[in-house]
Amino acid sequence: MSTSKKHLIYQFKVTLDGISPPIWRRIQVPAIYSFWDLHVALQDAMGWFDYHLHTFRLSNSHKRQQVEIGIPGDEIEDQQVFPGWEVPIIEYFTQPGQTALYEYDFGDGWEHEILFEGILIKEKGAKYPKCTAGERACPPEDCGGTPGYFRLLDIIKDPNHDEYAEMIDWLKGHVVNYYPYNPDEFDPAKVRFWNPQKRWKMAFSEKSEH
Repeated sequence: MSTSKKHLIYQFKVTLDGISPPIWRRIQVPAIYSFWDLHVALQDAMGWFDYHLHTFRLSNSHKRQQVEIGIPGDEIEDQQVFPGWEVPIIEYFTQPGQTALYEYDFGDGWEHEILFEGILIKEKGAKYPKCTAGERACPPEDCGGTPGYFRLLDIIKDPNHDEYAEMIDWLKGHVVNYYPYNPDEFDPAKVRFWNPQKRWKMAFSEKSEH
């Protein structure tokens, strides 16, 4: 790179798999970000609450094998997981058009396609990361993955459904109040991003207490 990494911005389009109409976000993050930093930005832009495990799955073009980046110790089977906070995103995202899979919550199995759209020059006075576009609300946490999400939508649009009252109570009594839940509502201007270093300290201090 001829321009200092501090002045470069990476743009990604994030699309939740298996949902139609699509739920997606466009985010811009500093090129100096690690995969942990990118994880935090993805969580905030999508509307997740980082309550569950995650992993990035990418192709290693040099070794022609899949690489997993996330939190070591949370491995499934024998796949080595590299610590996200130690791996810069520039090591894997080198050309626009590259994709990666980001999975969040191994129980519900939310899979996201991460499309690397391009490299930009940091705008003077702009704050990053930022969400520049997107459509539709994030599914509620712990709703049961894609099948549970569609079931939820079917129930809440029918006040005569046998489970309508129960589902509304669940949305209201969640860790955040999801009611009224409008699946078509999303405003990128309302996205607020956490400091990834603070999130890291919070996540691992909580882990150490259990």
